Amino acid sequence: MQRRQLLQATGLSLVSTFSLAQDKYPNPSKTILWICPYAAGGNADSRSRQVAKAMGTILGQPIIIDNKAGAGGNIGTEAIARGKPDGYTLGMGNFAPLAVNQALFKKLNFDPLNDLTPICLIERGPLILMVRNDSPYKTVKDLVAAAKASPGKLSYGSGGIGGSHHLSGALFEHAAGIDMIHAPYKSGSAAATDLMGGQVHMMFEQMYAAMPSIQGGRMRALAITSKKRSPLLPSLPTMAEQGFPEVEVLNWQGLIGPKGLPIELIKQLNAVGNKALLIREGSGILDLGHAMESLPGGRIEDGCPLLSDLAQRPQHVLARGAKAPRIGDHKLIAGPQGPDGVCPLG
Repeated sequence: MQRRQLLQATGLSLVSTFSLAQDKYPNPSKTILWICPYAAGGNADSRSRQVAKAMGTILGQPIIIDNKAGAGGNIGTEAIARGKPDGYTLGMGNFAPLAVNQALFKKLNFDPLNDLTPICLIERGPLILMVRNDSPYKTVKDLVAAAKASPGKLSYGSGGIGGSHHLSGALFEHAAGIDMIHAPYKSGSAAATDLMGGQVHMMFEQMYAAMPSIQGGRMRALAITSKKRSPLLPSLPTMAEQGFPEVEVLNWQGLIGPKGLPIELIKQLNAVGNKALLIREGSGILDLGHAMESLPGGRIEDGCPLLSDLAQRPQHVLARGAKAPRIGDHKLIAGPQGPDGVCPLG
């Protein structure tokens, strides 16, 4: 009897020890997946790869990037929400699916506020209104004058429905009282490539992504969407200075996970994420800190004042943005998100 009790106790001890070993995060036998809700090669993708690589180095285990693009970031974000809350399904939480898409899509298959867990803010920064360097438009006033002279002729590119590129353009249209063509692409870099090629006339691009083209003389910066001028481009006026104070937009994104992540795991990932953001690799996150409204780090909730900010925007501006992708409401340029050049809004 005593022997049986001893064996049972020993077995329980072994099971307990094995369980503790299994519970240690990360478990080398499991894959850590980072879901990016946008296409490979875009800004969200490049940021995901930068941070995931640094975090993987700190954790001693690689983090695998899984691009699930489509529906303005909704498909990938839903995949994050449906993951197990064990730390092995993480992802990039982006401005559009978390803060804007509820106003643009008839139905979301996830609740941004209740189905996801914020872990760490990665960035929060302004956008730059830019045109090709050989464009005839040298100021924002030039663009407005041309758009008013030929309604529905000028076009602006974006990285997808509901993102900061799109919202900035829609706000600009409303504030200036002009009508332009919205051309949504699968990523911001794809839109910038077509801007370079002359397929679209302008674009609001995130500052860190726009800087190489501006500094290289390939793009001309016309304005910045922050409240104040950037020390990086001190001669570049704000949209407010040019008569459009409504066009104040800060893009943000951060690390998120599914609902129900244990608090200790959230703290661990938050600490690793913040440490990763300090790693410099020439084009690392903090190397571009001067292109941001604030330095990265902390919780993604730190960037959520934009949620209340968006709620204060005129509803007809969001409605206008919602109509832009629909056939018959606005013209579309071929080549954006959907297989037929039509964005898949319900």
